[in-house]
Amino acid sequence: MLFQESEATMALEKSLVLFPLLVLALLVLGWVQPSLGKESRAMKFQRQHMDSGSSSSSNSTYCNQMMRRRNMTKGWCKPVNTFVHEPLVDVQAICFQENVTCKNGQTNCYKSNSTMHITDCRLTGSSKYPNCAYRTSQKERHIIVACEGNPYVPVHFDASVEDST
Repeated sequence: MLFQESEATMALEKSLVLFPLLVLALLVLGWVQPSLGKESRAMKFQRQHMDSGSSSSSNSTYCNQMMRRRNMTKGWCKPVNTFVHEPLVDVQAICFQENVTCKNGQTNCYKSNSTMHITDCRLTGSSKYPNCAYRTSQKERHIIVACEGNPYVPVHFDASVEDST
């Protein structure tokens, strides 16, 4: 009988040691799992707005190709989108430049110190899903992005503005 009690006590002690580890593992999985396979806001910004390597945006079909390639014509036609043709590090640096108010009133927007090469894509008035057709226009403008997170990075393209000099 004494032997069975000590076995039971040892089993209980083992489970008391393993229980916190199990709880910790479940907490970690609960925190990590929702983000698996889900695009972060920073990654979505890069997919929708960054095209650093390209200077061939002068092609009139650039927007049609890019909007399709970057999945912005799935289920509907995104009406307006801007691609930025600058290195990602330069766009990320905007988060530490001039703080401005976002269009929606939030205070986490920043305006680039210098102008950037961008391409505006605007849905043509006559096009309808699934045949999304875009007008492509190249510009050199200051851009305004919303930033958040740690690291503090762009998560939303808010606007582009002409140089006021």
